[in-house]
Amino acid sequence: SNILILGESGTGKGLLAKLIHKNSLRSKNPFVEINCAALPENLLEAELFGYEKGAFTGASDRGKIGLFELAQGGTLFLDEIGDMPHALQAKLLKYLDDNEIRRIGGTESIKVECSTIAATNQDLGALVKKKKFREDLYYRLKSFILELPPLRERTEDIVALVRFFLNKYNEKYNRAKKIQSNALRALQ
Repeated sequence: SNILILGESGTGKGLLAKLIHKNSLRSKNPFVEINCAALPENLLEAELFGYEKGAFTGASDRGKIGLFELAQGGTLFLDEIGDMPHALQAKLLKYLDDNEIRRIGGTESIKVECSTIAATNQDLGALVKKKKFREDLYYRLKSFILELPPLRERTEDIVALVRFFLNKYNEKYNRAKKIQSNALRALQ
């Protein structure tokens, strides 16, 4: 089943994706992550699906395998999926349907078996209504949704987070810093 992680920026969607992978049966295999908003469409397609030698100007003369192939047997994490260009959404849907990809400039399909986790801070349902995100891809991705609320909506976690980081940095810097309970209440 595909997993879709929803939440505001900074809620830990990437950390949750890594935790899911680490605790899965695929944990000994690769965890491959890409930010779909960070690359222009033509580079994103080449990164995800790879390309054959001479597929385009500037392409390596040996070709290149894509991130789907690198994630073989493991997990591919598509961060900021809401920013994925519409044309690439169709290719992603094709992969999700039959677990096959085709490199840019390639003629043969390549079978790839990996888990797919997608994350976004956008309202994909609203993007579907605006025709900015494919409805069929949205329904394929949302088979299992995890929604991460922002820290302001789960203030009970602040104490545990403060203690975790306080211990971590006390150990790292050989310190014995403490925090007073009134400071914790103020943070909450």
